[in-house]
Amino acid sequence: MPIPSGHRFQRLVSMASRVGLSRGSAGPGAVGPVEAAIRAKLEQALSPEVLELRNESGGHAVPPGSETHFRVAVVSSRFEGLSALQRFRLVHAALSEELAGSVHALAIQARTPAQWRENPQLDTSPPCLGGSKKSKNTP
Repeated sequence: MPIPSGHRFQRLVSMASRVGLSRGSAGPGAVGPVEAAIRAKLEQALSPEVLELRNESGGHAVPPGSETHFRVAVVSSRFEGLSALQRFRLVHAALSEELAGSVHALAIQARTPAQWRENPQLDTSPPCLGGSKKSKNTP
């Protein structure tokens, strides 16, 4: 397979530097079709400077290899001047098909580039308590 050159190569390098790695439930480095679709749609809709996507399905009561629970950090200049709700709506609009289908949970961090520079970390989710359990101390 030939190595891309010129503008196409620069675009691929640029995309690779902006898109974070994922830790999927199917194992390190494994990317399923839902995760790939989420990544592609957010890239297309928001042209993010940073896109970090984590498949957190493995921490929930779902079969191995599931793609049902995700956490995403999207850093885009498109979010400038928008409220958190407006930012979330942009993300939801881009992923409407996935959210209507197999994606059960999506935790969103939608930040401007300046906000990301202040705290460039993808948050972590609390441990799953097994669906209907409200807390570890609740009978």
